[in-house]
Amino acid sequence: MALDILIEELDGSLWVASVEDNIIRGLEVDPQSELVRWGSIYWARVERIDAALDAAWVNLDGENMALLHNADTRFLQKGGLLRKGGAEPIGKSLKEGQMIAVQAKSGVLPAEEEDEEDLPVETKTAKVSMDITIQGRYMIYSPMSAQNRLSTRIKDKKLRRQLLKMLNSIDEINGCILRASAAYTQTDILVREGKILSAMWNGMQEHFAGNAPALIMDGPDAIQRSISDHAGRLVGGIQLTTMDIYEHTEEWCELFAPDLVTKIEPVETGDDISVEDDLELFDQRGIIDQIENLFLPYAILPGGGNIILQETAALTAIDINRGADTQSNLALNIEAIDVIARQIRLRNLGGIIIIDALKMKNKREQKKLLEALQEAVDRDPCTVQVHGVTNLGLIEITRKRRTPGLHSRFMSALD
Repeated sequence: MALDILIEELDGSLWVASVEDNIIRGLEVDPQSELVRWGSIYWARVERIDAALDAAWVNLDGENMALLHNADTRFLQKGGLLRKGGAEPIGKSLKEGQMIAVQAKSGVLPAEEEDEEDLPVETKTAKVSMDITIQGRYMIYSPMSAQNRLSTRIKDKKLRRQLLKMLNSIDEINGCILRASAAYTQTDILVREGKILSAMWNGMQEHFAGNAPALIMDGPDAIQRSISDHAGRLVGGIQLTTMDIYEHTEEWCELFAPDLVTKIEPVETGDDISVEDDLELFDQRGIIDQIENLFLPYAILPGGGNIILQETAALTAIDINRGADTQSNLALNIEAIDVIARQIRLRNLGGIIIIDALKMKNKREQKKLLEALQEAVDRDPCTVQVHGVTNLGLIEITRKRRTPGLHSRFMSALD
């Protein structure tokens, strides 16, 4: 089944939904008010060394500050050898007033007061790293490393050996990480992308100069993240509503996804857009209800059961509940796992996630459930780790998200 990518702009905020068979498989929102975008590269100034945190506070652009932990520092030594931070205090490597190139590890929104539903709001300081990478569609360029690497999502050992041998045999590809979606991509496409990413990095070098902190390159926006996240999928069409977005999307696709340029399709919407149908393209495709359901504290399972999702400051708790069905606990748990993985992905939940599943009979059933969970979260573009089952029978997972949660991004987009 082909995937459609729907792009809307509302009050300067960017909304992108990836839809398959009229079911949302991905949802990205870029609020206009976003202070720091994940992946953005800055020429930053070290303002203060914090010995207690073994970190440095850096000025990103004259307005936004960020925290650089010692473990995220990188230094090129003589002979091109890379030295990672952490072996000695950060004050030995960095000094106040020093200018360095850094990259945002996560997105940051303006701080807001909690709303009446007491949902957590993103107010954390931006975190940055000197281990800079540039995202492509099929590869990630890592100029701090000359070695080629593979995504950990590529599990097959034989395939990993073949792919790494192939990458290392290509002179034009150095310091690239091959994404899982590119495992069966043609070599000439990878060579082309490798050259583009390398040229982008080389072009930045002239901007890493002077004593004024500044944004050098924005991180991937909602359109770029969506297309890259589904790089291994057949895309039926890319529908959008304004010429500005059309030109921006076409420009990026010409570089990284030339096969999709002919699939970009402007869609006419009404001149008078009411409050009820602000996202008119989404409304035409009948997915508004699905988006609204993402803000409910529950989701219904196909077999009649449900899951309850509760976000707290420390973690997200998810309960699996039985309905009027007659399925076994294992069958219902496995059915719920697929829904849970999708809800986590669409709501963009992060940090510690605890799943309270229905009681399993034995270790064998637990293993089946964990295997189903691992398979489900492997489809997530963000890094998700399954840590196993606790002594109390709870399933522990962690998810490292790139951007603040959907609720926070939605509220910022409406401001």
